[in-house]
Amino acid sequence: MAAHTDMHTDGASRLSAETPMPGREHWTTKATPEGDVRLFLWHKDGTPAGAVRRGTLLFVHGSSMASQPTFDLQVPGRPGSSVMDHFARLGYSTWSVDMEGYGRSDKHRAINADIATGADDLVAASDYIARTSGASTLLVYGVSSGALRAALFAQRHPERVARLALDAFVWTGEGSPTLAERRKRLPEFQARNRRPIDRAFVHSIFTRDHPGTAEDRVVEAFADAILALDDSVPTGTYVDMCTKLPVVDPERLQAPTLLIRGQYDGIAGFDDLLEFFRRLPNPDKHFAVMPGIAHASFQQKNYQLVHHVLHSFFNQPDPVYRG
Repeated sequence: MAAHTDMHTDGASRLSAETPMPGREHWTTKATPEGDVRLFLWHKDGTPAGAVRRGTLLFVHGSSMASQPTFDLQVPGRPGSSVMDHFARLGYSTWSVDMEGYGRSDKHRAINADIATGADDLVAASDYIARTSGASTLLVYGVSSGALRAALFAQRHPERVARLALDAFVWTGEGSPTLAERRKRLPEFQARNRRPIDRAFVHSIFTRDHPGTAEDRVVEAFADAILALDDSVPTGTYVDMCTKLPVVDPERLQAPTLLIRGQYDGIAGFDDLLEFFRRLPNPDKHFAVMPGIAHASFQQKNYQLVHHVLHSFFNQPDPVYRG
């Protein structure tokens, strides 16, 4: 079957796009002063023999949910609901990783798993992917605090990142209504390493900015998948985003970079992102505003717009002339 069958509209292609692709679990370890930490990775690669190979794509999740609920969410009747399935069918080798403290990865250390910890997790994950697949450079996508983790990883290890996509990214925090509300609870987050989550919290992700951008059935499936793995998550990214921004220096990001902002997303001020974009040194840089989208873009009604923008960026040909 051709690599692009999920983009067709015939019945067989729709079935293909809705049928979950087989995945394989992987485990690696991250060395820490308290001993090794086990990290869970999930891999999907559905490229048919002889089809175009488009690169190795690593997805990085955000503050309040693990990787599989975010990137491999299966919702019947919603073709391409799993972004890992979608990009695997397009010819990418797709990976995701649970950060320390989330999902299936270890949670035993007495830490709040901040953004720098997540960047360390990506070092361990990229080491493992390189050892097992030979992919020494990666296409990297991060969402929300996952975008901060991904950007810090790219800043520290530019040789490992071929192209970088940052969705719902925040730089200084200026002009962010979401962070303004979050700072009101900062003492609570600073007092503990983990914070509880429940179904009402997951619902709030989709109502805090602009209600109606996501289907109820998708929100419920997302909540089911998140809560099957976690009833609490680390506080570190929340604390960092309220007290330590900026944690990324745009002038030190060497990779071609895409900034994605949902029209209604409250996490990042528009002017804040524009200034970050202006300072990126690589001329291969892109800024996309996604109409009708708030936070958690892959769970939105307009999720296929995000698929299109990402594939266009990751599959962009190299320039013939650079000047």
